[in-house]
Amino acid sequence: MNKAIYVHKIFTAIARQYDFLNSLLSLRFDRSWRRSTARASGVSPGSKVLDVCTGTGELALAYADEMGTSAAVIGTDFCFEMLAVGKTKVEKQERPRAFVPIEADTLSLPFAEETFDVVSVGFGIRNVADLERGIREMARVAVSGGRVVILEFTQPNHRMFTGFYYFYFTKVLPCIGNLVSKNRDDAYGYLPQSVMQFPDCEELARIMRSCELEDVRFYRKTFGIVAIHVGRKK
Repeated sequence: MNKAIYVHKIFTAIARQYDFLNSLLSLRFDRSWRRSTARASGVSPGSKVLDVCTGTGELALAYADEMGTSAAVIGTDFCFEMLAVGKTKVEKQERPRAFVPIEADTLSLPFAEETFDVVSVGFGIRNVADLERGIREMARVAVSGGRVVILEFTQPNHRMFTGFYYFYFTKVLPCIGNLVSKNRDDAYGYLPQSVMQFPDCEELARIMRSCELEDVRFYRKTFGIVAIHVGRKK
């Protein structure tokens, strides 16, 4: 099956359980990872921020929290069901202006060049059918001197932790995720598979540099199981 079609199918199926399972399966570390990403981006109250592959808008909301109560962050995703969950969530929180959902594909963003100060993606770029094209599109809509920021799972670099991590990530997590979400397409089996096939930190930094980004730096979190990459548009 075409990757884009498969990704759309599984995220449509798990949209309603997505936030709960993210928190459960990450042992709630996902919240601190997103806060760290917003801070690493160097946003200020007046920053224009776009979060692609936004899903239910969790990273977009972390940016809004970092920038203050009047901030509005645009979040794009090609899965309408995920955006709908995010929209309902912020309405219940009585902060609907914080998250502006727009249905759009990361490979073809509906924005002019040099529009945003920060263009981010959290745990979504590995799902894009063409990684380099996706990063180039993010860079296209960033202003000169703006930042492209990627929060993504990676291979752990803590030797004593690695064995436990891989057992949990490849055996326990898919079982719990698929059971709770009642997903028959192995959505949570796809997660470890996609991470294992994704470039490591150094390679992702190299790819970002090849996409007209400079001063690319990355910061490992939680024994190196996730990394925040930040690059500046030339």
